[in-house]
Amino acid sequence: MRPALLNPLFAGPTSLPGIGDKLGRLVEKLVGPRVGDLLWHLPQGLIDRRFSPKIAEARAGEMVTLTVTVSDHQAPRSRRQPYRVWCHDEGGTLSLVFFHGHSDYIQKLLPPGEQRVISGRIEMFQGLPQITHPDHVVTLAERDKVMRVEPVYGMTAGLTAKPLQKAIEAALDRTPDLPEWLDPAWKQRNGWADWKTALLQAHHPESEKDLEPTTPARRRLAYDELLASQLAISLVREQQREMPGRSIRGDGRLRDKVLAALPYRLTPSQVMAGAEIAGDMASDSRMVRMLQGDVGSGKTVVAFLAMLTAVEAGCQAALMAPTEILARQHFATMAPLAELAGVGLTLLTGRDTAKRKAQIYEGLANGSIQLIVGTHALVQEDVAFADLALAVIDEQHRFGVHQRLTLSAKGRAVDMLVMSATPIPRTLMLAVYGDLDASRLTEKPAGRKPIDTRTVPLDRLDEVVGAVGRRIAAGGRVYWVCPLVEESEVVDLAAAEDRFATLVARFGDKVAMVHGQMKGPERDKAMAAFASGQAQLLVATTVIEVGVDVPAATVMVIEHAERFGLAQLHQLRGRVGRGEEASSCLLLYGSPLSENAHSRLAIMRETEDGFRIAEEDLRLRGGGEVLGTRQSGLPEMRLANLTLHSDLLQAARDDSRLIIERDPTLATQRGEALRTLLYLFERDAAVRTLRSG
Repeated sequence: MRPALLNPLFAGPTSLPGIGDKLGRLVEKLVGPRVGDLLWHLPQGLIDRRFSPKIAEARAGEMVTLTVTVSDHQAPRSRRQPYRVWCHDEGGTLSLVFFHGHSDYIQKLLPPGEQRVISGRIEMFQGLPQITHPDHVVTLAERDKVMRVEPVYGMTAGLTAKPLQKAIEAALDRTPDLPEWLDPAWKQRNGWADWKTALLQAHHPESEKDLEPTTPARRRLAYDELLASQLAISLVREQQREMPGRSIRGDGRLRDKVLAALPYRLTPSQVMAGAEIAGDMASDSRMVRMLQGDVGSGKTVVAFLAMLTAVEAGCQAALMAPTEILARQHFATMAPLAELAGVGLTLLTGRDTAKRKAQIYEGLANGSIQLIVGTHALVQEDVAFADLALAVIDEQHRFGVHQRLTLSAKGRAVDMLVMSATPIPRTLMLAVYGDLDASRLTEKPAGRKPIDTRTVPLDRLDEVVGAVGRRIAAGGRVYWVCPLVEESEVVDLAAAEDRFATLVARFGDKVAMVHGQMKGPERDKAMAAFASGQAQLLVATTVIEVGVDVPAATVMVIEHAERFGLAQLHQLRGRVGRGEEASSCLLLYGSPLSENAHSRLAIMRETEDGFRIAEEDLRLRGGGEVLGTRQSGLPEMRLANLTLHSDLLQAARDDSRLIIERDPTLATQRGEALRTLLYLFERDAAVRTLRSG
């Protein structure tokens, strides 16, 4: 059960004063569905309202807080004129300007003859000082509330500063004092305050310096978040280790056939990864390992050899991919290898007919189907295995934990191998996937040529189209990825259709198109036309995972490349350079380029090393966005910056290991406080693990 003292933080935002349904929806869109989410929304800037001169001393551009007497009101004679309120103090006169102001409201706010405290930025108009739409108008009794350093928060459309600040202050007022979960010596060594004091300090900065991630208050909060994350990972990992596994050992007869027939030798890191996987499978503990490697580094072969180990031991193995295109690609890669080994391989997708599905279900249940590749269709209730020993999950971050566990629950002590073609930086690997052992494929298979990557300004688009025409005339094949307009498939599609139309006008039926809103058969047809060479130019939106392996494709054009993240650019580039011919990637960019976009494009020109690109992506964007955590069901870091707080991540990792060694059930006084921490950061699953473990 969640500790009762946290309940106020788990109520919805509409439980706060002044937040109705409409504002509540905006707050939820900005920070999340709970009052506690407001606590993690730290200030990005500040406004210092402590300067309080006389009117005569105020200069244009200054932020001031003035104590004035209201003289009179000047209502506009036409709609285009503003409403003016004249005020004075002993040193001068100033006007307050309101556009489209309601007379009744302004009269009530600023009654003539009374004193008011006004805060806003001074402007000069016809030689006289004025403030347009003052930020604050209050009575003398409320002067201290205004004369302060005011935090500035990130916003969303429709939500203004005042209600958001009010909501955050109300959330802070509701925040209880919580028991201390930090190790006392560690807390003292860092000179940190207790949790609530640090939170209040972070929300009430006194200077620009207080906004930096390196301040004691912000480091303390970052550490709390990292400790919650690492402790949750450690608890789950500990439970996985304690769950009974079983030893799966092959005799090598099937793997040897495949290895002997491969037209190339495995790279050293493929051999190493294969040995690590075989060692895990042979041990009595359950395997939970990630196989990381760049596009084209040969993960599929390594995974297939592991699947053959399961078959050699008389069991079954399954590979689950997030899209049908990827599932079909894996099937196409593995089918000839399965034939070499003399083992049947089956494909299961949501588009199979009811009759075919029934046959596959029967084959899986009676054990006659030993190897299967599929989509989410594999985790349907109707799917039952005779003896599933190994589950391989591709593009791991595209599946929720639930789907991973559902597949592994379809067997007894199933070993789990998850694959990622998105190279994950080491720091992010520790922070997010600490429950997994990791194998990395660092080389490209023999014979792969480097890809010539160039950046081209968009005003040279005609030259690019001409070059594409020459490549098509020579029989080549080209991908053309259309710009990311916004996170809307409809708008992205409109941009793609425009580009498709201009390219069809030039190249006719040599152009095909794929996008996320196409029906499966239509998309397959376009893909097949491109793979066979019937179409030579494939226009694609980014929403689609262009998971086709077309070695004949040698040019990748990415329009408005500056709008893409590094990881995405790297993934797209990896679609070429798969054959014998030299390949190139053209990154078309619009000017002017931001500093960040310039850095991204420069890195793409410099290197094809996915792990280096991933590290740079983390440095440029921070941890939250690198893998699109919102889509992938991974915990998002709200307070910790994995680049700036990497020392804290390592400390949290060490601390959590020590906690598990000394107090595995979190039963001590500190253990109880740590349970509160896990609930506070919504790592409840780890607490449930404790109870079920």
